[in-house]
Amino acid sequence: MWRRPEKLWIVERLGRVLPAQTGMLLGAVAFVSSLSPSLIPRAGLLQGALAGLAFAIAYGLAVAVESAWKWLGLPLLPTRLRRRTLPASLLLTAMILVFGLSQATGWQNAIHDAMKMPPVESARPFTIAGAATIVILLLLGIARAFRWLSSSLTAWLKIYLPKKIAIASGIFGTALFFWAIGDGILLTAGLHVLDNSYQKIDRLLPSGVSQPTATESTGSPASLIAWEGLGAQGIDWIASRPGQREMVDLAGPAAMAPLRVYVGLNSADDVEARAALALAELKRTGAFDRAVLVIATPTGTGWVDPAGMLPVEILQRGDIASVAVQYSYLPSWLSLIVEPEYGAETARAVFEAVYGYWRDLPPERRPRLYLFGLSLGALNSDLSADFFDIIAAPYDGALWAGPPYASKTWKEVTRTRQPESPAWLPVFRDSTLFRFRNQVGTPVSPESPWGPVRIMYLQYASDPIVFFEWASFWRRPAWMDQPRGADVAPQLRWVPVVTGLQLMTDMMTATTVPAGVGHVYAAEDYLDGWLSVSAPQGWSEEGLAKLRSWLSQQGI
Repeated sequence: MWRRPEKLWIVERLGRVLPAQTGMLLGAVAFVSSLSPSLIPRAGLLQGALAGLAFAIAYGLAVAVESAWKWLGLPLLPTRLRRRTLPASLLLTAMILVFGLSQATGWQNAIHDAMKMPPVESARPFTIAGAATIVILLLLGIARAFRWLSSSLTAWLKIYLPKKIAIASGIFGTALFFWAIGDGILLTAGLHVLDNSYQKIDRLLPSGVSQPTATESTGSPASLIAWEGLGAQGIDWIASRPGQREMVDLAGPAAMAPLRVYVGLNSADDVEARAALALAELKRTGAFDRAVLVIATPTGTGWVDPAGMLPVEILQRGDIASVAVQYSYLPSWLSLIVEPEYGAETARAVFEAVYGYWRDLPPERRPRLYLFGLSLGALNSDLSADFFDIIAAPYDGALWAGPPYASKTWKEVTRTRQPESPAWLPVFRDSTLFRFRNQVGTPVSPESPWGPVRIMYLQYASDPIVFFEWASFWRRPAWMDQPRGADVAPQLRWVPVVTGLQLMTDMMTATTVPAGVGHVYAAEDYLDGWLSVSAPQGWSEEGLAKLRSWLSQQGI
């Protein structure tokens, strides 16, 4: 008697395990996995939206495989058997979903515990379920519309093309149409609305802030830069400059008021003009006569983190000047979408202008030059200087906090770290050029000698803006290996696709946590970074302890 070949039997059996029931089960597993700990705690609505998205993607992948199976002409489970297995599949799906919702509170508290945050009484499972249901129904509706349009287009194409080519062309044409709608209409319109909104916010002058009168202040009547042109972020930065009396209280009788120069987007018409204006204002204020000069690259909105600059201003007893030039008024993540090159262009222009003048000064007269940046500012600050152009007269060092995952130098230094050091706190070669630190400290001994240039990365293991990577959708990231950072939940596990979605969501909420974890860098940690990089003189342990205590009370 004739028997079917073993390979054909296997193919047929594989084809029978790909009905929609499998999609529901995979979706339920993805739903539960999305509720498990990631890097940043989430509120119920956001958690539900993420869970709904994970369910829909897993379900859609299963249905896509089934459709491909049909397109190849391979056998599928008979309709009668599908109906018989449907109740069991629905029951198992419901059990998995209920299990995940019952664990949600404990999983969220695992993140809270790692971050030393108060526990939550409930992760709001009903809110999660409701939000997830809305997202699932919305995405299924879009999928139904896609399927209907694809089927209609395929039916028309079958008149002119072979069946399989018509099916492939119908799917491709529908995908192209949906992409045009999403990218060309919805995304463009949304970005236009956000762009206008943030531009208006940037033009609002902060209430209760008066134009400075001191001659050395940017925005004063004597300044080359108009007060109104600074924008909201620039005005806040200049107005928050500590005065001499405050500096004396913090750093001793020899302290002076630091200099701060800021150029807003509306201060000049283009990048080169703003860079030239920044240099001219630095000369006017006598910034090059100070002991230290810092080129501070702001975040996407033009914000300069006061927690990052105030410590070094105090450590240098005010004998310091800093300059920042705004390149956008959008949040960093949105600026990366809309203006991915503009920040780097501005950072390079400012560095070239300031560095060019600084380099031509007599070495014994010029200040020590440092770079500073947080988040997108760290990325653009890194891109501002071509090391081959400055090797004859390099800047003295840099402190880059929370460098985004796209930072090329950071990525390469982390990749080529010493094998025994963790990805979240690397040790690079002999540590004479690059060093890393977090809220616990640095793995390098304080007695270990630095080279002529000191570059330090300040990063927290729980910062998703640093540790997100596209490969996390299909590969376990190195920072998940043991040992892990103390601010990362031990229960965090890698799940294909789901972990990538979790990290993308974490990036959106990375600044909603207390200072000292996530993407919120604490002034005390900046202080320790600047102590290593700038090596200020004359500070006792008692004085530093008093300064740390004061910084922790400032709420910055």
